Formats: sequence, structure tokens, C-alpha cells
Amino acid sequence: MVKITRALISVTDKKGIVEFAKGLSAFGVEIISTGGTAKALKDAGLKVTDISEFTGFPEMMDGRVKTLHPKVHGAILAVRDNESHVKSAKEHNIKFIDMVVVNLYQFEATVAKEGVSREEAIENIDIGGPSMIRSAAKNNKYVAVVTNPSRYKEILDEMSRSGGSLSEETLFSLAQEAFSLTAHYDTAIANYLEKLPGKEFPAKLCLEFDLASPLRYGENPHQKAAFYRAPEQFEASISTGKFLSGKELSYNNIMDADCALELVKSFDEIAVAIIKHANPCGCAVAETLKEAFIKAYECDPVSAFGSIVAANRRLDAKTAKEMATQEKFIEVIIAPEFEDEAVKILTTQTKWGKNVRLLSVGALPVPREPSRREYDLRKVVGGILIQERDLEIFNPENIRIVTKREPTEREIKELEFALHIAKFVKSNAIVLSKDFASVGVGAGQMSRVDSTKIAVEKAGEKAKGAVLASDAFFPFPDSIEVAAQAGVTAIIQPGGSLKDDAAIEMANRYNLAMVFTGMRHFRH
Repeated sequence: MVKITRALISVTDKKGIVEFAKGLSAFGVEIISTGGTAKALKDAGLKVTDISEFTGFPEMMDGRVKTLHPKVHGAILAVRDNESHVKSAKEHNIKFIDMVVVNLYQFEATVAKEGVSREEAIENIDIGGPSMIRSAAKNNKYVAVVTNPSRYKEILDEMSRSGGSLSEETLFSLAQEAFSLTAHYDTAIANYLEKLPGKEFPAKLCLEFDLASPLRYGENPHQKAAFYRAPEQFEASISTGKFLSGKELSYNNIMDADCALELVKSFDEIAVAIIKHANPCGCAVAETLKEAFIKAYECDPVSAFGSIVAANRRLDAKTAKEMATQEKFIEVIIAPEFEDEAVKILTTQTKWGKNVRLLSVGALPVPREPSRREYDLRKVVGGILIQERDLEIFNPENIRIVTKREPTEREIKELEFALHIAKFVKSNAIVLSKDFASVGVGAGQMSRVDSTKIAVEKAGEKAKGAVLASDAFFPFPDSIEVAAQAGVTAIIQPGGSLKDDAAIEMANRYNLAMVFTGMRHFRH
């Protein structure tokens, strides 16, 4: 146990600090403080020793230099049972500090402001605070380092039970938290500086995520896994969702749920997406959410068993009843919010009962693009791949109608709808759409013609009059012939193949309309 006799307090976030300092004073702890913190404590009637009085050296350079002094760091870093350290402290009149209470300049809040200058950002880089935190955390056997205001009560409670002391376990726990804070702080600064103009990607990638929850297992039961969440969130996502029912998501649930939500976020219209094994097996837009769900489910009812369903509107009771009345099994349902009656229906009037996960993610972003640049990351053995998120569908200026027959206005809208879905299908991706609902999806095949055959087979008679979207160009005209013979009337694809002319010729032979976008959407 370490008896707390002297504490240095210097905080930017002053929430709860007066009450905490009063609690320390009640145990006879001498309080040393700086600047605004000292003023706040004195105004509250507390006896405080100014840092300049403690060091015998004035604060200077607009407060940049105040705690960077041997009397501060010697007082924190001294090993109490080291005779040499103790002797040096006595020779230089260094009084030991047993507790450091510090939180840092709000750098992240500063750089988050619109139009913040580089000079303002740099001025808000804390130097003395991290230095004291690291000193105290290093010497945690003898010094308590308190960086989190939420722990004030816990610390005072323990001191009350022990007569003003803290245990070794508590000191170590506080040190772990402190080093996490300084790591986070330095990462935020490094990331900000790396993002300044002139750098597309950082020379050193600094990543930071908080443990959200351990998972039962990974993709397979023999793999251990956990879910980590980014410390800052800028849009509705699986990471920000609130559970209204059911147990937490599994590894595979999270992957599928992310795909489902991101797909419906890409539509302005009322939309529902159904995902199975990281691929859409149904997606539709409609005038009502209930109708959109019915149309999406009818695309592939067999594959929809045990699926993830996402909606981009409040989930109402009518839609919930439709989900509950038929022989369906849905693992997870995601929506911006749920009507109370819908929650009741889904948790009490289905075979799944309270096992169904209902995830409310909050208002979806408008416009859909996040407010800040964000990257997709993919781990490989020994490295990591990084890329911008694929948030575009195509550039209207690059659209080209390449066939003799032009698509009708309705076909154009249907083609764009189908392409939105194809963007979320594993390559090679083929999507057939009719009446703004997917009717056939071919995913993840090694050849594009095989994906086309699967999509056509899934669609059956619904292929007649449908349109087709492809995530990449057709290397051969065979896929176009398969689609045409099934009754497809229009195709949208990036173009860019050496055999584009052959594809165009095949489309003209069957009087198909075909549009080139110039933008590929592989999804691996």
C-alpha cells in the first residue's frame, strides 16, 4: 500500500476536480497545482501550493514551461527505497509527490473544429502533461497517476477504506490507463500531422481502436476473436448500434451486418437489404418498408434463412408483422430506430423470440458520405492494405450508351439501382433487377459467365424484362448472350475490356441497351 501525502493536480477537464481535491484534503493530502486548476481549487476554498512556489521557478512562455522542472519530475520519479535517490532528493530539497492528477490539452477537440489553423493545433499539443503522466506511470510502484475523472470516486473510496492509501493493484491499473492515454494522444497528433496537405497516405500508419467486446469465437469455433471500436465515430454504423434485444453479435454477424447496413445507407429511397454470407441475397426499394421487405425477401427465400436484414427507415409494426408471420428465420434486424410495437412483435410473436438481435443505429447520414475521410483496412500476413472507402457509384460525366438501342428512362433508373447492389456483392458480381428489386444474384465466381448463369438461374422467369449490373467489364461476350437469352433488356458495366467491341456487338445482336460507367466496383 502507498500512503498518499502529496498530490499534484493539473487538469484541462475540471469536471469533478473540486470534489476530488476536497476528498484528498480530508485525508491530509497536500495539494500542488497549476494555473487555472489552482485558481478553481482556491476559489472553492481549498489550500493549494502553486507550482511556481513548489519549484522556486516561475511559470513562463505563456505557460509552456511550468512543470518541466527537476523538482517536479524528481519528486515523481524517485524510487523511495533507493538510498541514492532519497539522498539526491534531500540534497536538492525535493519533496516526494505520491499522486499526479492530470488530463491533457484537448488536442482532438481543437483539430475537429472547422478551419482550425496548423498553428492553433500545434499550440494545443500538451508537453508537460504527458511528461508528468509518463513519469508517474513509470514509477507506479510508489505513485498514483490519475488521468480519468470517472475514477475519482473509486480512488477516494479505496483511500477511505485503507486510511488514505492505495494498493499496488490500483496503482498498476492507473498506470495502464495512463500509458493508454498518452499512446492515444500521440497517435491523434501523429495522425493529424500526417493528414496535412501533401501526404496522401502516412509514412507510418498509427491505428487505435478500443476493445468493444470479446467474441465467442471468430469465423470458426476454433478461432478466438474480439471486436474493437474506433474511438471516434462520425456516422451511424454497426459500431454505434444499440441492442434492443438478443445477445451480442458474432464475428460473422458483424461482417454481414456491416454489409447490410452500408448497402441500405446507399439509397435515398425506402430500402431493405437481406445479407447472407457477406452477399446480398435480396434488396429492394419501395413506397413502404413492408413492401420493400417483401420484395427483397422474394428474391431468394431459401438463401434468406438465417440472414441479416437492414432497413434505412424506422422499423414499423406492419413490417415487423410481415417478418414474423411467414416461415422466416432472421438472425439480426438493423434499422435507424424501432417502433415499440415492432420490438414487441419481433421478440414475442416469432419462433426466434428474444434471441433475435435488434440493433438500432440512429439517424443515417445525409449526405451518405462521412464527414471525415476514412479508410478501409485489410490485414494480410505481415502487412496491411489501406484504401479509400468505395462511396461512389459512377461519375455521370463518364456515362456512355454504347449500343444502337438506348435504355429507356425507367431502365436507366433500374440499372443504377442494380449497380448499387452489385457494389456490395463479392466479385465476380452479377445482379439482375426488376421493378426495383433484385431478382437474381451471382456472387464470388471465378468466371463472370458462371456468375451470370447463377444470377439467371436464381431469377428464373423474373429474368424476362430484368436489367443486369456487372461490377466489372465482360472479358468475353458470352455473359451478355446468356443474359439476353434469359430475357434481360439492358446492361450496365464499367467497360474497358479489350473485347468491348465484341460485347457491344452481342448486345446489338439481341437489341439490348448497354451503358458503360467507366468505374469498376470489385469487392474481395
